[in-house]
Amino acid sequence: MNKTTFGVALAGLCAAVSGSIATAGVSDGSIRPQLRPTLDATDLLKTAPEANAPAQLELAAARISLRPQARPADLGQSSDVTPVSANPAFDAWVRGFRSRARAAGISGSVFDQAFRGVRYNADVIKKDRNQTEFKTEIWDYLDIAASDERVKAGQQALRRYKRQLERIERAYGVEKEVLTAVWGLESRYGSRKGDIPVIEATATLAFDGRRGAFFEKQLIAALKILQSGDTVPRNFTGSWAGAMGHTQFIPTSYEAYAVDFTGDGKRDIWSDDPSDALASTAAYLKRFGWRKGMPWGVEVRVPRGASFGDTKRMPSDWATRGVVGIDGRPVPNHGSARIFQPAGPNGASFMLFANFDVIKRYNNSDFYALGVGHLSDRIGGGPPIQASWPRGYTPVSFEQRKEIQRLLKRKGYPLEKIDGIIGPNSRKSIAAYQRSVGMTPDGNASAEVLKKLRGR
Repeated sequence: MNKTTFGVALAGLCAAVSGSIATAGVSDGSIRPQLRPTLDATDLLKTAPEANAPAQLELAAARISLRPQARPADLGQSSDVTPVSANPAFDAWVRGFRSRARAAGISGSVFDQAFRGVRYNADVIKKDRNQTEFKTEIWDYLDIAASDERVKAGQQALRRYKRQLERIERAYGVEKEVLTAVWGLESRYGSRKGDIPVIEATATLAFDGRRGAFFEKQLIAALKILQSGDTVPRNFTGSWAGAMGHTQFIPTSYEAYAVDFTGDGKRDIWSDDPSDALASTAAYLKRFGWRKGMPWGVEVRVPRGASFGDTKRMPSDWATRGVVGIDGRPVPNHGSARIFQPAGPNGASFMLFANFDVIKRYNNSDFYALGVGHLSDRIGGGPPIQASWPRGYTPVSFEQRKEIQRLLKRKGYPLEKIDGIIGPNSRKSIAAYQRSVGMTPDGNASAEVLKKLRGR
């Protein structure tokens, strides 16, 4: 779950807007709602809440911290890059960019190897432009973020990598369920990390100019990754926006936070072994103040008609005002907290603690942070959200969503995948079908749509 700090298959990123997000750009692999705001290493050092980290964890982190970059010798001064794209302007831009990359410390040989075969990628620009078509409500987002299928897969991943995750938790103080949830939202537990060459994607976006300065910075950072020897061009792939690996770092975030947890001399977030990627995510969250043992939030009951704003109080104080846990008992005093009602007073309410805002440093979206938090609870055996949502339609199961997609495709609607994920293409097809049969074209995968498709 349109996510620029950390960047983590995301072919699309949706911007979070006042209680709803645009999902047209969301990929099958990741449901990050928003491109993340970038912090470089100097910003990190200025803002890191180091006082929260025990000394022994600092020492453990230092032993597996950022790997110094060893730059290979420059084997030549002139470029041997052969333009291969059908965009002469892009090819000229690459030639001009080479001098800026060299000034940033990139060797000529690394640059030439990295750009060999790189071409202007029109599909990347298309995806960049197509990020704001549909809005998703919080209940639709959570239906995907914490679906039964994603929870089950997360529990399997947690069991499979239990030993590595427990070591990472001991080193950084970030719960293994939280790390697994980030992994699940970012790349479906490593199954969809992205297959677009990072150099090609970031170069195309830097040349395009809409966010040229940002993506040129990402491109320089990507070249530094290659220069460090952490990976090689043939393995250097990610999303259309340059987010990489199991937990989808953007290049500048990789530079600042990625760690070599396995001790093999490489910060390999692309490997089949997710240890480096998960440890890097833990390092990131710890750096921004994650507190082990503090929940991200809890679902609560609130007095009817109450309004809260952004007021923070201790849970015991909230209890005197009628705000209690979903079980009717006061919430334990984990620290000051605010009340969050993402769908307004007619939907679920949550008491949010400081760790919620740490998740938002990873991706600055309330929806994303709620998705990570709730998915982590579910992976750990917690229940679904208890309150109902003001949907306005009857939701359907994962298998029923796939049935809707199959029936639409059978009727000739352009659906590429039958995967139960109601993304922008599915919503567009549902809306077109609804329009054709006189229904309100809201694009929702509902029981009403399924009944109509079945001819009942």
